[in-house]
Amino acid sequence: MKVVVSQIGAREHYVAARALYQQGLLAALVTDWYAFGKQKAEILKTENLKGKSGNEEGEIRNQKLALQPRTYVARCLASVIRNPSALAARCEAIPDGLVRAFPFRSLLWKWRVRRLAALGRSYEAFLHIDAAFANTVARCHLPPHDVFFGYSYASLEIMEAEKKRGGLLVLDQIDPGPVHFRMVAEEIARHSELAGPSSAFPTAYFERNRREWDLADVIVVNSEWSREALISEGVNPAKIEILPLAYEALAENRESGIGNRESELPLRVLWLGQVNVGKGIHYLMEAARLLESENVHFDVVGPIGILPGAVASAPQNMTFHSSISRDRAAERYQQADVFVLPTLSDGFALTQLEALAHGLPVIATPNCGRVVEDGKTGFIVPARDAQAVAATVLKFVADRNLSPSMARACQNAVKRFSVEAYGKRLVEIIEKHHRAIHPKLKVIE
Repeated sequence: MKVVVSQIGAREHYVAARALYQQGLLAALVTDWYAFGKQKAEILKTENLKGKSGNEEGEIRNQKLALQPRTYVARCLASVIRNPSALAARCEAIPDGLVRAFPFRSLLWKWRVRRLAALGRSYEAFLHIDAAFANTVARCHLPPHDVFFGYSYASLEIMEAEKKRGGLLVLDQIDPGPVHFRMVAEEIARHSELAGPSSAFPTAYFERNRREWDLADVIVVNSEWSREALISEGVNPAKIEILPLAYEALAENRESGIGNRESELPLRVLWLGQVNVGKGIHYLMEAARLLESENVHFDVVGPIGILPGAVASAPQNMTFHSSISRDRAAERYQQADVFVLPTLSDGFALTQLEALAHGLPVIATPNCGRVVEDGKTGFIVPARDAQAVAATVLKFVADRNLSPSMARACQNAVKRFSVEAYGKRLVEIIEKHHRAIHPKLKVIE
């Protein structure tokens, strides 16, 4: 059995493609931008176009053009390559020969998207790049495969083409869909001082998603929360499978971490990630305000998605920090005692696993991936409940041994979310639905 994986960007660092390659099932990874190694670049420079199809010839010409040092495109690519996130858009675990990308077109897509986003038309921008990418992949000559695995919003046209060829269609739903949008929009409407007026419902964007649901043979979600969200939108529960995300913890342990912090110092509570209404930042601000007289400090790290006035209104025991690189994020985890995620809605929230890997207990809501074992590796609190967040933080303030006592269990818990475990579960899902839907289909070994 062979699988083609299609995705925009380095989502979860190509975890599906990596896991399938480990299992010997990856036919190809198709993406927009990819930082190929030197060997792949040399191959493209000398690639013979003779005998290639029109689409293949055009893409090779585009990639060759991108590699020519004196072209305008090359100068654009150079500016992208200087961006660390662009350099990170590759996976050493996957051979370059299995990867197909569209660097020239990707630059054009990103330029158009930035223009639309600058005009406040973000969902229109998403719709544009998703459709452009999916149309491009749909016209590609893909290697023989039995299964297509794509991500929501950027797979519609590919799935339409794949449906005609036969085979199994797997859609990874990256978020809780319309349920998430409505929940956040309602929250913004109640707290307009945080983020201004809420956006209008992007009908075309989610209609595209619904068409993907209809075409998919199986829909993979990363949490029970997302599963329930899709069912509430009318998706057949028999189509939905839960596949938690994977995380690869670094080898080093926090030997000099929370267990050695002096109890006289303030308890450090860390928020790391997007700072917005959907993640529940305003409930953390309220919880911090309730604990202003306690020996605790809240550090909020990540891109700010609320109004400056809202940030300025934060209590004295809360500090907002700018976005940081992934390598510096480790420092923040090591300096903290507790990690907090009072999210209203999340497909999974990988930061939970990052925090646990650093030995940090996590305070989270049920509205994301079920990672925390209540009372063992942290605590579960209701969404939209600042008092519950404050009361739980107070447990760690009152007992400074509580956090270090959970550290080992936290680090052990991450082992359940390995790439190998993800791959085995994904193959199990594929085989189950392949047998059920295509029992007579000849499988490529």
